[in-house]
Amino acid sequence: MRPLMICDCDEVLLHMVRHFGAWLDEEHDIDFLVEQGSFEQAMRRRPSGDPVAREEMWALLSGFFPAQMDRQTLVPHAREALGAIAEVADIVVLTNLQDHCRDHRIEQLAAHGIRHRVECNQGGKGDPVARLVAEHGGPVTVFVDDLAVHHSSVAEHAPGVHRLHMVSEPDLAPHIAPAPDAHARIDDWRAAQKWILARLSGAPAE
Repeated sequence: MRPLMICDCDEVLLHMVRHFGAWLDEEHDIDFLVEQGSFEQAMRRRPSGDPVAREEMWALLSGFFPAQMDRQTLVPHAREALGAIAEVADIVVLTNLQDHCRDHRIEQLAAHGIRHRVECNQGGKGDPVARLVAEHGGPVTVFVDDLAVHHSSVAEHAPGVHRLHMVSEPDLAPHIAPAPDAHARIDDWRAAQKWILARLSGAPAE
């Protein structure tokens, strides 16, 4: 049985916030201030500068996915890194989108040359990661995600999984602290590929 990598998509494989921000600007007269970190604080209505209400934030995200997904661009070196990793491990893309977006995400990734199993999820990723690990039955699993909350969830529900924190959006990464429950923080796929392949080969988490 081959090892397994479970990988997030937005801000790991595909850029999202830069394109979401451009859409908010063009279509909704909303500024998206990535340095604020949280979505709720980042979205400010023009000209008042008032934050967007939480309910409207979710409605706007639903407006972006799936209708605006074709705006998203590939993170540098992600496709090449996944190609190298796929030579030794199975890969599952675990993305926090509503289930009706799954086919759109599969087609979107395929258009960028990334063709792996895709699973949608809502909420914490610990339970679905634990289920995937049990289903796969491989000797070792690596989990890659940009959100600290998911690393904490995986640490609780699947503690044996190697956890890599990656924030691939350069305008966002400096404002995001390393996830305390991740084993490492690497924001570049060239370096991440080396770390992941070492874990998949049996090296302990550093």
